[in-house]
Amino acid sequence: MTDLAPRPVSASRVEMTQFVLPPDTNQHGSIFGGRVLQWIDICGAIAAQRHSHRKVVTASMDEMHFLVPISLAEIVVLRACVNYVHRTSMEVGVRVEREVPTTGARTHAATAYLTFVSLDETGRPTPAPPLLTESDDEIRRWREAELRRTARLAHRDALRRLRGEA
Repeated sequence: MTDLAPRPVSASRVEMTQFVLPPDTNQHGSIFGGRVLQWIDICGAIAAQRHSHRKVVTASMDEMHFLVPISLAEIVVLRACVNYVHRTSMEVGVRVEREVPTTGARTHAATAYLTFVSLDETGRPTPAPPLLTESDDEIRRWREAELRRTARLAHRDALRRLRGEA
């Protein structure tokens, strides 16, 4: 059984670095959005696994915003950590930065929020450890994640009612 003692946000932090190569780019010389999404999903999954000490699956991705293009031969830096834990689910925020290799200048390029579910040995959802928030920023991110979760659930319920499923 996995320990369910609260874990600090810092225990889930991940930083990944990727170099943008020709197969990653489109005809404009900028990165495919799908490639960025792939890297975001990997980075987020590592953060969720570091927090839960379990296998995890991606349940959803929302609030994805591409802010600036990322070009061939630039560096992509992805930083992730767990923002919020419910019972079996965890929200992970991933920040993507574009780095110019000749200057080291970084620009915020994208942000995404993903929900991962912690799994037991049989592949069923299982409780994740509570999240220990230790700073004002971590508390703010927790509260914002609660709002996003409430909005996701309300949206899901509204769609079910519309389909006559509720």
